[in-house]
Amino acid sequence: MRDERSKMEKIEHTTVPTNGINMHIASIGTGPVILFLHGFPELWYSWRNQLLSLSSLGYRCIAPDLRGHGDTDAPPSSATYSGIHIAGDLVGLLDHLGIDQVFLVGHDWGAMMAWNFCWFRPDRVKALVTLSVPFFPRNPTIKFVDGLRASLGDDYYFFWFQEPGVAEEDFARMDTAILMKKLFSAFDDLRFIPKDIGFSGLQISNTLPSSLTEEDINYYANKFDQKGFTGALNYYRAADLTWELTAPWTGLQIKVPSKFIVGDQDIVYKMPGVKEYVLNGGFKKDVPNLQDVVVMEGVGHFINQEKTQEISTHIYDFIKKF
Repeated sequence: MRDERSKMEKIEHTTVPTNGINMHIASIGTGPVILFLHGFPELWYSWRNQLLSLSSLGYRCIAPDLRGHGDTDAPPSSATYSGIHIAGDLVGLLDHLGIDQVFLVGHDWGAMMAWNFCWFRPDRVKALVTLSVPFFPRNPTIKFVDGLRASLGDDYYFFWFQEPGVAEEDFARMDTAILMKKLFSAFDDLRFIPKDIGFSGLQISNTLPSSLTEEDINYYANKFDQKGFTGALNYYRAADLTWELTAPWTGLQIKVPSKFIVGDQDIVYKMPGVKEYVLNGGFKKDVPNLQDVVVMEGVGHFINQEKTQEISTHIYDFIKKF
């Protein structure tokens, strides 16, 4: 444990002004840059193992707290959390640091933002590795949230997150450390949250996941206690705004060299049609330079924390080719 803590202490923490906000970044190492984008309910900290592992292999690893999270500013309005805003944050971050191109790695919402970034600014990305969430091409005939509702029904957790204040009030009924344990241990079973019950009313495990320590849980809990959940939830609330703003990119393929990794127990992979899209050619059609798809058996949503070394190896084996 002491050795692990001494390694973590080598990670540098700085704040960078970008796109009208101040963004906290964690970084370590020298060499070609890998930029890591986290998801919900996470922070830069979700990539701690990959930062240490890949920096030891000759890379400069950078993981920000994305807008709304951790020690980065959290504008209150969901209208400032579109994929365009997040891409702007990342361009400003790279420009401030004097970095022209990166290897980009994203998980969950971080994967969605990574796909967007490769849509908007492929010139800034050497190669892409996404975890959990494949590229979802824009459907011009139906808004994003309406499309999900049509296939998943009204009680899917994504819709419960839409109403400002509802999830925040419900989360506040629980100790944040217990909430984090529930989210990390049971996320793949969380698909449906009835409005009259809420998350706090669900009978789900709050057992510590084997991939996390109490120290890890407390780190997340302390940061979300300080920041609140509104910024993180605003990504869900801005999904339709992103759909509106990305109309000019409808039908545009993503041509950045890409690798996709997912667990077969992942909540996203189990959504109707996703497995077929990933494996039967649809994904490759939309991302023609998709070079590798890895489906890890028995692995859930938080794959980068559940299978830390395997994910680091998968990332390294792909990016070392470029």
